[in-house]
Amino acid sequence: MGNETEKENYFLVLNSVDCSGKIKEKNHLKYLSWASAWTEVKKKFPDAFYEIIPQIVDDKHNERPWHDDTRTAWVMVRVTIGDNSVEEMLPIMDLRNKPIPADAVTSVDANKAIKRCLTKACAEHGLAMYIYEGEDIPEELSRVQSLQDECVSLMKKRASLSESAKQEVARLCKEADAEYTGYSIDEVVGNPATINDSAILEKLKMQLRKVRK
Repeated sequence: MGNETEKENYFLVLNSVDCSGKIKEKNHLKYLSWASAWTEVKKKFPDAFYEIIPQIVDDKHNERPWHDDTRTAWVMVRVTIGDNSVEEMLPIMDLRNKPIPADAVTSVDANKAIKRCLTKACAEHGLAMYIYEGEDIPEELSRVQSLQDECVSLMKKRASLSESAKQEVARLCKEADAEYTGYSIDEVVGNPATINDSAILEKLKMQLRKVRK
């Protein structure tokens, strides 16, 4: 585990590691690969280890490396450094960061989510935590938040035009929500503020603008 100072200030030790040369970017979002993250942790703390927290799937206590509630799925990872353990969970999502329906999840999907979750847990211990701070993902995050605000504003304005307009607005918002979550229209609320896909929000904004009395 290193010297006594490192034991007492392990978070500061990892937080001070310069990962700038290993940061990658995809879809306007910065990330640190799981291999780079775990390498840095093990270099500083060789005794560190991580565990995949499984879900018990039957009365025989058989385990599966991911969890689900019959609708969506997620993974859970625990990283332990000395006497300090951090558990993190992460939804299992597709390439567009949309949740994959529980019945469509594969072991490949789960494995990718587990590796990303491992990186997130390492960040909780201090490694490259700045990646998860708002100022490091401004472009896409700001765009999504701006589109959410625009859609919510348009939803309220267009819904107030007439009863038929209100129904059309509700239909459009539910369709967008269903597209984002993968659920049926009857299963979603239709709130643009919960949609985090800029492409879907952009389309919804255009559709809402066309709603008339």
